[in-house]
Amino acid sequence: MAGFDFRLGRGGGSGPGTARTRTQRALYWSAVLAVWGAIFMVVFFAVFARDLPSTSTLYNVDRQPSITYLDRNGALIAVRGTQQAPPADLDALPDYVPAAFIAIEDRRFYHHPGFDPIGMSRAMAANMRAGRVVQGGSTLTQQLAKNLFLSPDQNIKRKVQELMLAVWLEMKFSKQEILALYLNRVYFGAGAYGIEAASQRYFDKGAKDLTVGEAALLAGLLKAPSRYSPVSESERAAARATVVLNEMVDAGVITSEQRADAVTEPVRVSRTLATQHAQYFIDWLDKQIRELVGEPTEDMIVETTLDLTLQTQAERSVRRILDRDRSKGVEQAALVALDGEGRVRAMIGGASYADSQFNRATDARRQAGSAFKPFVYLTALESGYTPETRVNDAPIRIGNWSPRNYSGTFAGEMTMANAVAQSTNTVAAGMADQIGRDNVA
Repeated sequence: MAGFDFRLGRGGGSGPGTARTRTQRALYWSAVLAVWGAIFMVVFFAVFARDLPSTSTLYNVDRQPSITYLDRNGALIAVRGTQQAPPADLDALPDYVPAAFIAIEDRRFYHHPGFDPIGMSRAMAANMRAGRVVQGGSTLTQQLAKNLFLSPDQNIKRKVQELMLAVWLEMKFSKQEILALYLNRVYFGAGAYGIEAASQRYFDKGAKDLTVGEAALLAGLLKAPSRYSPVSESERAAARATVVLNEMVDAGVITSEQRADAVTEPVRVSRTLATQHAQYFIDWLDKQIRELVGEPTEDMIVETTLDLTLQTQAERSVRRILDRDRSKGVEQAALVALDGEGRVRAMIGGASYADSQFNRATDARRQAGSAFKPFVYLTALESGYTPETRVNDAPIRIGNWSPRNYSGTFAGEMTMANAVAQSTNTVAAGMADQIGRDNVA
């Protein structure tokens, strides 16, 4: 049979039997790997699903009751706790409102099953390039799962549970229902949970009336509500809102013209939040209220002794003095104004509550300075001295201490009344030594 060369050999060559053997081996090992893979997945999910939180609390709103603080005339000073508002109807919101959150938080929201492998890979690559976490891969559904059911702990177990719950949410609810749940439960800072409460808290209006710029600002808040607060971090909040607007244009949600209009139109934050009057006072009082009544179980209204008009004038005065003396190295100030019966009418604990919440009026441990001199002179009056008693402003030494005046000079002989008026250090120190420091104490 010309043209064909038949060769016989021992051991499996490359004939049909050999090919069949290789195929059988491949199928066998594939089956083995599939079985072990299935076992691994079952065990894996069993371990992480063992203590998954109950999803029965999905519709429970766990909110901290609020305490509303009023001044002596009934004017609103502050609200501490969670602001409650009815859930916003997604269909009643302008289209650009939910679209702003999707554009900045989860562009592929309508195209993934709860988690986004593409987004996760992109975030992982970006973080590896930067050598730190610069981009997150969590979808909007994952964020909802975390907010509803999980603790903020960052570990592998919590991340796996977050993925499992996100998939469960996607199987149980439509995309629109998930988006509505998200917008009505997410935290926007300033005690506001949900977009309706946030809109009222920041802009004194309902969510259905939000402008493009306001929607972008709220969407930008979610990354870090304190860091991007329009109250204490207005410039940073504006920059973040601009990023959101750019993403909205890129996603086709708004036009370039709408973006330009939103950038040029000023966003006006609620006057109550923007002024932030008497927040040091409210911090000081809030602690006492909670010690007195415990954690409130229902909303409360507390009428205080503070006078908002005086408080505003005091803040203006302190700001003017700080501006004047900043070149001398003065950076902080504190003030407490009391009426004749010891009621607090105004309190300032620092130069800026937004920059530092430490209350220097109540919590600072510093020398009383000249504020202690009235006790010295009161003791002197009780010991027989009068305002017309002659005293001497001159160098003095008490033990190892030689007090000096702020002016660096000495005025000589004067009346005790004049020493009080000029806040003379040497006279006060000498007087305390003469009448007895134990008597003054």
